Amino acid sequence: MAPRNSINLNVILQAATEIVDTGGVEELSITSLAQKLDIRSPSLYNHFNGLQGIRKLLSVYGLEQLLNVLMRAAIGRSGDDAIREMAKAYVAFARSHPGLYEVTLLAPGPQDPEVQEVGQEIVDLVTQVLKVYQLEEMDAIHMARALRSILHGFASLEQKGGFGLPFDLDISLQTIIDTFLDGLHVRLSNTAH
Repeated sequence: MAPRNSINLNVILQAATEIVDTGGVEELSITSLAQKLDIRSPSLYNHFNGLQGIRKLLSVYGLEQLLNVLMRAAIGRSGDDAIREMAKAYVAFARSHPGLYEVTLLAPGPQDPEVQEVGQEIVDLVTQVLKVYQLEEMDAIHMARALRSILHGFASLEQKGGFGLPFDLDISLQTIIDTFLDGLHVRLSNTAH
């Protein structure tokens, strides 16, 4: 347990992440967080405003962590290679932080400025990677949404045990991403004519 004098927001967010990753989002409460940190519950209110406050902070923290993972995957890569690596990194993040990933989906609302800022950074990263395909801005947004839908769907189905057949999930993910990329290339060749 953390010594009392080392309690700061980062320590709190790490403890909250451990709670949601091991027990699920519903296990996060002011009481469970205070117990994990070995402090009294009222002390937490110096750092955030109630359960909704910590969930919002954790959601933004999760989005920031996801952004960092995606950026590291994209560095030094472009085109298909960048998309493949980002896809693997996205799913790996959801696997290693199932609760934190879920909290990112329970963001306080798309109108929240902090959520908008980090969410926009993720969209900007993906659309930057898609620039190599010379897509119009609107098409790049549609392709970013398609990729997110694929990755979220895969990660969610995997977390909920939706893939019951005994086949390698990483090969399934690779096949899905390759199919997405094949479709992207066909779409590009059709618009070039």
